[in-house]
Amino acid sequence: MFGLFNRNKKAAEAAVQQEPTTAPGTTIRYSPDLVESLEADHKKLLGLYGKIQKAFDAKQFEEVSSMLKSFKSGLNAHLLTENVRLYIYLDHSLSEDPLNSELIHGFRREMDDIAKVALGFLTKYETIGVDEHLAPYFMKDFATIGEVLVERIEREESTLYPLYMPSYT
Repeated sequence: MFGLFNRNKKAAEAAVQQEPTTAPGTTIRYSPDLVESLEADHKKLLGLYGKIQKAFDAKQFEEVSSMLKSFKSGLNAHLLTENVRLYIYLDHSLSEDPLNSELIHGFRREMDDIAKVALGFLTKYETIGVDEHLAPYFMKDFATIGEVLVERIEREESTLYPLYMPSYT
C-alpha cells in the first residue's frame, strides 16, 4: 500500500521537474527570465524619463530630442516583447480561468490605449531640438505621460507579472 503512495509521489515530483511546454495552442514557451527582463526595461525607461526631465530643465532641447527618440525605441521594443511573449502566453495559458483571462484582456486593452497616447506624444515632441516652440507645452504633457506610465508599471509588476508561470500541459 505504501508503495502506491511512493509511486504517486514520485510521479508528481517528476511532473513538477519536467520542462514547461508551450502555451496551449502556440509555440510560445515559458521564459524564466522574461519578467526580470521586462522589469529591467521599466527601470531603464524610468531612468531615461528622469534624464529627459533634467535635460529639459537645463534647456538642452537637442539632448531632449535625442533621448525622446531613445525612449520611443525602448518603449516600442518593450511593448513588442509584452505583446508577443507575455500577453499571448498568458492568454493561452489561462484561457480556462475566466477571471484572470478578463484581467489580462483588460491590461492589454489599456496598454494599447496608453501606447497610442505615449507614442503620439513622443512623435510630437521628438523634434523639440529643432522646434523650440514646442517647449512651453512639453512639460505638462510630459508630466501626464510620466504619471500614467509609473502607475501602469506598478500595476503590471504587482498584478500582471505574477500570473506569468510555466504551463505544464
